[in-house]
Amino acid sequence: MITINIVCVGNLKEKFWTDACNEYRKRLSKFCKCNIVELPEQNKYVIPTQILEKEGEDILSHITANSVLLAIDGKEFDSKAFARFIETQKQTTSELTFIIGGSYGVCEKVKQSVKTKLSFGKATFPHNLARVMLLEQIYRAFMINAGASYHK
Repeated sequence: MITINIVCVGNLKEKFWTDACNEYRKRLSKFCKCNIVELPEQNKYVIPTQILEKEGEDILSHITANSVLLAIDGKEFDSKAFARFIETQKQTTSELTFIIGGSYGVCEKVKQSVKTKLSFGKATFPHNLARVMLLEQIYRAFMINAGASYHK
């Protein structure tokens, strides 16, 4: 069984985000182990470059050989292509890590440290929503790969 890690800058403050994430994590438990690592937002720094640098240091400590960065300039997958990506990863690794940066994004070191960048489109989404969307798309990918009727 593959382990899916989701490394996020910041935590979920509202209950409805937590509830949504917990629901998808529960659903995913049939298919994978799902870990969420919440890294602290660097609110004590004022200059965005300092924030990016410190958050980047924290993120870099969690990057693996199979890390995927959520980035607006990343590759866009439709759900079936994303399902094929997940299936390929399952066959070649036991651990896959997704990274969601902070409100300023991520530093260049982080961008250069990952092989794959994933985009949910050109729109900007709140980080809490991006986390829910990612969990849902991972769940949808497993359901597609299982031949289940969830995906229409």
